[in-house]
Amino acid sequence: MVGPGGALALPWLAEPLKRGLGARSHALLVHGPEGVGQFELGLTLAQAWLCEAAGDPTLVSRPAAADAPPAPRPCGVCAACRLVQARSHPDLLVLVPEALRETLGWETGGGEGEDATEKAAKAKPSREIKVEAVRQAVAFAQTTAARGRGKAVVLHPAERMNAIAANTLLKTLEEPPGAARFLLSCAAPEALLPTIRSRCQTVPLPLPPPAVAVAWLEAQGVAEAAVLLAACGGQPLQARQWAEEGVEAPLWRQLPALLARGEAAPLAAWPLPRLVEALQKVCHDAFCAATGAPPRYFPAASLRGGADLARLARWSRELERIARHADHPWSAGLMVESLVESARIALAPPARGVRVAANSVHFAR
Repeated sequence: MVGPGGALALPWLAEPLKRGLGARSHALLVHGPEGVGQFELGLTLAQAWLCEAAGDPTLVSRPAAADAPPAPRPCGVCAACRLVQARSHPDLLVLVPEALRETLGWETGGGEGEDATEKAAKAKPSREIKVEAVRQAVAFAQTTAARGRGKAVVLHPAERMNAIAANTLLKTLEEPPGAARFLLSCAAPEALLPTIRSRCQTVPLPLPPPAVAVAWLEAQGVAEAAVLLAACGGQPLQARQWAEEGVEAPLWRQLPALLARGEAAPLAAWPLPRLVEALQKVCHDAFCAATGAPPRYFPAASLRGGADLARLARWSRELERIARHADHPWSAGLMVESLVESARIALAPPARGVRVAANSVHFAR
């Protein structure tokens, strides 16, 4: 989660923010790759909708001439903006899956009648936006605004709504309450119901220019930012998160060679979901090196060509299976050793005299 500045702290979101502020629809769909700032942009747009600077001339820095352009929004200093930044605005409702609240910096405590500890003990945090939460949002949108600027509902990631929740939201988008606006942000708009997409005005988020992203990461204190940015597919927020988790550029460059030698010790401290994702990227680029294509995540010098494509295909399928259960409470040490050993076998060169045609293997990431 970016700090109180939200999207204003991410320079590549300036133009999408401007487009979002110019939209007149009651529902916006912000979409783009993960790690670019969909949630930050959505939250900043909601803050702008609720911003009270226009009604308070003391908060506007420029003269209030008749032909003066409107004050920048969100202003960041009015009472409404401060309430949004404090996560306590009465006219803002943010729906995120339980499993993402801590990551996004949007903790909301436990359910009614039980504290967060009791709730966590009963069930694993959900990765879905459930129908009960959407019904709560619908009821929230239909009530009168407490501060008179309207109401805002932010759903992220919108593709995490289950089918029942999506249909519940659709009914409200078809007949929206007059004072409420909805902001859906996601990385996979194709996973939403077509009828939901058709009722939203879209605000696309492309990957930021590498130079802009690298400069921002360096300002955040990320060493060798270009290497980590490439490791994360050009997604700067993910690159910063990786750096905070201890993933360093020198180790990333060495990763394919470490795996080829079966060395697990340098990876022992990595969170298992992060390690599995890294192995999938090694697998992807190993395919590229074996077929003469340019790598995406690693410097070309870090990769060794000539791996057996059939082994890589089997490894890819196995990693996909493991990724679906990466949050399971495995024995971390044993799991890391098992993953590294599987990588060593998959990255070994093919036996002499054995060749596999490149077009005989289907691989997609």
